Amino acid sequence: MLAVQIMEGLFLRIFDAHCDVLWRMWENREISFKDSEILHVTWDGLKKSAAKVQCFAVYVPEKVRKESAFDVALEMIDIFYEEILQRFPNMKLITTKRDIGELKEGQIGAILTLEGCDAIGTDLDKLRTLYRLGISSVGLTWNHANSVADGILEERGAGLSSFGKSVVKLNNDHFIWTDVSHLSVKGFWDVMELGEYVIASHSNCKDLCHNPRNLSDEQVQALIQKDGAIGVTFVPQFLSNNSQASITDILRHVEHFCTLGAVEHIGFGSDFDGIDQTVQGLHKIEDYSNLVNSLLKYYSETEIRGFLFDNFYKRFPK
Repeated sequence: MLAVQIMEGLFLRIFDAHCDVLWRMWENREISFKDSEILHVTWDGLKKSAAKVQCFAVYVPEKVRKESAFDVALEMIDIFYEEILQRFPNMKLITTKRDIGELKEGQIGAILTLEGCDAIGTDLDKLRTLYRLGISSVGLTWNHANSVADGILEERGAGLSSFGKSVVKLNNDHFIWTDVSHLSVKGFWDVMELGEYVIASHSNCKDLCHNPRNLSDEQVQALIQKDGAIGVTFVPQFLSNNSQASITDILRHVEHFCTLGAVEHIGFGSDFDGIDQTVQGLHKIEDYSNLVNSLLKYYSETEIRGFLFDNFYKRFPK
């Protein structure tokens, strides 16, 4: 109760930049978004937390055949509209910054994102279709290669293809975030040259945890120079070298980002429902209060507002 009272007293809001609820619900059509014990993020959980904006990723798993990938992406988007927005009228689709500003008390914004461009193959018309369906952020790869670029675990380590450069330019033209989480190192630097609205939705500090999915100090500083936002993620393997993590580990990554000058660029991208193992004391969306109480011990109210909400909100491109 104390955590909730502190959060309400400060009128804190949460903008979470990444979850995989749609993938979980696509895998198991019996799951209810309302209160499923299987999910980390549910409607009931969002209401119990200080959540104001939740990003929902469309992630097509690698087991899906290439020719079916776009259809699967459409199925996940249909789940988003039918099982989340339609069933919970206070969950509001967000496609512009104005939409966020107009959210009323009791309403929670939902942003649709794409995690990996495997679904579009080499067809920009498919990407335009996804924009029209509400996609507001495009992650170029998952961990491996596609027609856009190599992911961070692809041994070749190539950057953006010619088609990939067209994707980034189209994102720019449509005021869409280009998300560099999961992208190869060379691909990252290619995006730094071409991208206008760049974020890392769920990535941590490589200096503290040597997982390849994390960002080097040079990459963090480049994102700052691009005026991007960086979502500290709750994946234990990205927080600690021993794959077990606590909220203290999250604070270590936040502080390291701060020492690099990223105080006004830090956010959170939980990766809830994309992970099986969770941070101690931070198992579901409603547990954000435990993180907030820890942040309150070390940071100012203004800084915490930025971390939790403002830094991503300010950079929403439309």
